[in-house]
Amino acid sequence: MVSQNRVAVVAVGGNSLIKDKQHQSVPDQYQAVCETVKHVVNMIEQGWEVVLTHGNGPQVGFILLRSEAALNSIHSVPVDSAVADTQGAIGYQFQMALHNEFLKRGMQKLAATVVTQVVVDPKDPAFLNPTKPIGPFMDEAQAQERSIKDGWDVMEDAGRGWRRVVASPKPQKIVELEAVRTLVHSGNVVIAVGGGGVPVVEDNGVYLGIAAVIDKDYASGLLAANLHADSFIISTAVEKVYINFGKPEQKALDRVTISEAKKYMAEGHFAKGSMAPKVEAAIRFLEMGGSEAIITNPENLSKAVRGEAGTHFVHD
Repeated sequence: MVSQNRVAVVAVGGNSLIKDKQHQSVPDQYQAVCETVKHVVNMIEQGWEVVLTHGNGPQVGFILLRSEAALNSIHSVPVDSAVADTQGAIGYQFQMALHNEFLKRGMQKLAATVVTQVVVDPKDPAFLNPTKPIGPFMDEAQAQERSIKDGWDVMEDAGRGWRRVVASPKPQKIVELEAVRTLVHSGNVVIAVGGGGVPVVEDNGVYLGIAAVIDKDYASGLLAANLHADSFIISTAVEKVYINFGKPEQKALDRVTISEAKKYMAEGHFAKGSMAPKVEAAIRFLEMGGSEAIITNPENLSKAVRGEAGTHFVHD
């Protein structure tokens, strides 16, 4: 059966997986996933087909931390494999939570995770200036030793110690796109491009894994554009995007055109490490042919797709 429902790609933020430092365990993460899933299923009940994407920053960090701790006993885990590991583990949590929520509501739906490779350009300028910290903290001597011994790029991270850094190149192509499309059009909920996708480079048609971290929102926007999704939704900690955030003249944005969003970006209204990449991903989706992007929090997903909540990014 081919579904005729509207399609939304929903990018779930890291805050939906780990609430705080006191709730980082796998059972804690699953409880957070269950909460998010309720809001997603509300959307599905309104007639949407949903593709879920998710962050994985803390989870990749945990895997690399375990890998470092066991270095004297067993081989280390490469970054691309760690990303794939998190896609499987977090995807499993979403599948189970979705199945249980569907069962509770008497809905005949299936969920499937696609471990997704995303092609990046080996000549992307990001590889000349790796800036994305991953893994555990080290002192400077340890960092320099790993730099020489393992060829790592290392840098001091905000006064907290030294860390390995990798590139964050822009996503170019989603390898499993047609598999995702087939599953969605058959009426399945799909979990894909987790953590921005497993980064690979292409060499004469052959894929090779590479140590990098792809921005989850950029990859999600690319997936949404390639699927010709009706809506691209970035789920985060706040209901709306603000300009002059934290200042007396703070203002929530309801509806923003591409040119207005670019103007606000240029004026520095959005923090580089948090809201700026989300707004940029929304703009990129529209520029790739998408009709509407939304930024909101999980609780307001179903209201946002009805136009009753969130910040909506539209064409001029």
